[in-house]
Amino acid sequence: MLVCHVIVAHVQTIGVKRPAFGTSGRQINVIVNAFKAEVANGNIYQYDVVTPDKLPPRLNYKLFKAMHEGPAANTFRSGPMVYDGRKIAFSSYELPFGQSAKFDVSLPHEGPPSTRPPKVYEIKLSKAAEINTEILRRFVLGQQTQDTPISTALSALNVALRMDPNLKYPFNTRSFFTEKGKKDIKAGLELWQGYFQSLRPSQNMLYVNIDISTGVMYKAGRLPELCLEYLRKPDVRYLGSIVDRERIRLQKFYTNVRFETKYARRQVLSIKKISKDSARSFVFTLRDGTSTTVENYFRTTHNVTLQFPTFPCVEVGSGALIPLELCHILPGQLCRRQFPEDKTSEMVDFARKPPQERLAAIREGLQVLEYGQSEYVRAFGLNISQAPMTIKARVLGAPTLQYGQGSRQADIAPRNGSWNLIDKKLFKAETVRRWAVVIFESPGRFNMPTVQGMIRGFIEGARACGMAVLDENPFINHANPHTGVANILRAAGASVKKQTGEPPNLIVVVLPEDGNIIYTAVKHFGDVQMGVATQCLKANKCGRAKPQYWGNVMLKVNAKLGGINAILKSSPLNDPNNPTIVLGADVIHPAPGADGRPSFTSLVSSVDSNTAKYIATSRVQEGRVEMIADLEEMVKNALTMHAGYRTHIDKLKPGLARLIFYRDGVSEGQFQQVLQQELPAIKAACTALNLRPKITLIVVGKRHHIRMFPQNPGDADPKSGNLPAGTTIDDGLGHPTENDYYQLTHGGLIGTSRPAHYSVLYDDSNFSVDALQSLSFALCHVYARATRSVSIPAPVYYADIVCSRAKNHFAPDANLESTEVESMTSEAATNQLARFKAEYKPLHQNISRSMYFM
Repeated sequence: MLVCHVIVAHVQTIGVKRPAFGTSGRQINVIVNAFKAEVANGNIYQYDVVTPDKLPPRLNYKLFKAMHEGPAANTFRSGPMVYDGRKIAFSSYELPFGQSAKFDVSLPHEGPPSTRPPKVYEIKLSKAAEINTEILRRFVLGQQTQDTPISTALSALNVALRMDPNLKYPFNTRSFFTEKGKKDIKAGLELWQGYFQSLRPSQNMLYVNIDISTGVMYKAGRLPELCLEYLRKPDVRYLGSIVDRERIRLQKFYTNVRFETKYARRQVLSIKKISKDSARSFVFTLRDGTSTTVENYFRTTHNVTLQFPTFPCVEVGSGALIPLELCHILPGQLCRRQFPEDKTSEMVDFARKPPQERLAAIREGLQVLEYGQSEYVRAFGLNISQAPMTIKARVLGAPTLQYGQGSRQADIAPRNGSWNLIDKKLFKAETVRRWAVVIFESPGRFNMPTVQGMIRGFIEGARACGMAVLDENPFINHANPHTGVANILRAAGASVKKQTGEPPNLIVVVLPEDGNIIYTAVKHFGDVQMGVATQCLKANKCGRAKPQYWGNVMLKVNAKLGGINAILKSSPLNDPNNPTIVLGADVIHPAPGADGRPSFTSLVSSVDSNTAKYIATSRVQEGRVEMIADLEEMVKNALTMHAGYRTHIDKLKPGLARLIFYRDGVSEGQFQQVLQQELPAIKAACTALNLRPKITLIVVGKRHHIRMFPQNPGDADPKSGNLPAGTTIDDGLGHPTENDYYQLTHGGLIGTSRPAHYSVLYDDSNFSVDALQSLSFALCHVYARATRSVSIPAPVYYADIVCSRAKNHFAPDANLESTEVESMTSEAATNQLARFKAEYKPLHQNISRSMYFM
């Protein structure tokens, strides 16, 4: 590895060219789950692959392997090709047929021997490109632009790495999964451990990123029992009278899932539909013109007497119906449907491993991967180290936070991303003027003495952190949510106004254990209908809560009422000579298979001169579109609100020198789109308001697999084993030419902490590397509802929350989420999206200037 890394002047980049490496902070050595890779100098040949349409990758791989081993084997005698399972294959030598060739390939039937001949498929290979791996060496040395040949060469090597595992195990794009240690989580699903692998470029070298991953699999077994498990119905008789809505749910869940039957001979088929009619009631016509039912057909033709003839049937691609009880789901099939919310904690527990345990599992994965034994890896001259890389990192110093007047210690430097509220007053503490308490838990479980104790705890918690509570006897109502949450809250507000002469500025709601539906209704009422701050508390937590609990509640309440909990002291963000606005943006997409459902976009922006107070706006747009369609209007609103706050609240001269835009959720392949679509929208918004700020645009990535581990145990947190907050890597792991870095900004409590990946796409402020890394780290400390730093800058975190809360903008009785159809045409999907947009209600003006989303 070279001592220095110099990027040649003519090299072009998508984002900002790396100006230098960071130098600030305390140096430490860390282990990363990256394994150095070397590739022999030679050629890579790309071939376009044409196979029969709509075959799944699993079957395409079988065809490709059969092509190698069949009559055309001589064509591939110089070594195996590798294949991505879809349309592209690569070879380390030029195939001996000129520009293109066709091959007839057959696959044997799955199951016992058949009298029918095997189906023959035609595969066409056409030469598409020839690349010398020398360009990869030049690229990692900073001597060549990342162009199409570079991307193709990297793709070829990644396909070579994945070829062996993809032939042996269930897989998705970059991970494969094994049954070892699998966990049954019911609901027709189980969790399998897997391994992620990706060859990536860095400064002066290539490396393979290896990590553990989790696959959600359909559980194997008899289909009726699995259906009942998925529907959470214990009585087997339920399937005999299943309602249509539940049948469609079942059908969506199991569509395209493979199963086997054994009533005549073993067959492997795929589920197309779940029939409306049962085996007993479905009548069809035989070839001789007579009519019969599915039940009778199986009894007379296959000598099978059905145990459950009133159950629906499975319809397969040919249109044939097979009774549910004769179907057995095959193992090893990935589920790509929406994961059940109530199973999330089980998945997190399954995937979570402390640092040293995770590193050991990654090392074990190397043995499963068996790179040295893979003929595909060897064919491309790849040599991968068996030891993870050790590289230098820097631990940045924490920013100083400033609390309010009256604090015993107003200024505090967090330690490993943590501090507390003891003897501290909030920087700008708000007042709870008039308020109501509405309890949706039963009086038997949350009686009046408990209510009074909760109110005392609330008031004491507020005053401890500097907030005033004017009314020590709020309006109290024990209510039944079935009478209408909005009506109950509206009546509570009216009662407060009648008693005190003014409406409440806060409604506290006590929720029962399973109060998600009530919570959504409360937030719709407060955020959209009435524009009043609401604070929900769980009955099992707030009844006998300790001061620390109430301190955490007050962090939320103060921010919702318009207060500021703490600010960054002496930060470049609050430089009076360079007024700055910080924005965070995110997009959240519907679950797989959710036709017609929209994506939600959010923009969060600072309004105050300390970049500690934020406002938010959100929109509905076409599903699975990543670029924010209404960004220009959203940014204009943010800039207008910032200007108004600056002049009327902060009493400062109008002006804006810098705009820092953090974008969450986009992949590396979408960076160009961000620069071509979203950056111009930001600039247009500024121009429309006669503003000319310097703009910095940074993408914050969370969906990556880089992990850091302490080499020296003394550098680790003694409890969690994680590296300290502020650990930053740019040299030795980042992009060869672009300005990016990995930064761990929170003190991990459990599991292995994941750093955020920052990619600087645009920066005409010309921040130094150290300044930008420190600025992002500092913003992770102003997350208003915690006394801990968070894993990404606060405005990005807020944007994620606003997207997640988007469903609260729909009326609880809009009935959009319950819409279930068997399939949806393009026109129907468009109409459905229009309906979502029409039902999406804007934020109430009363709380548009507050952090209602806390």
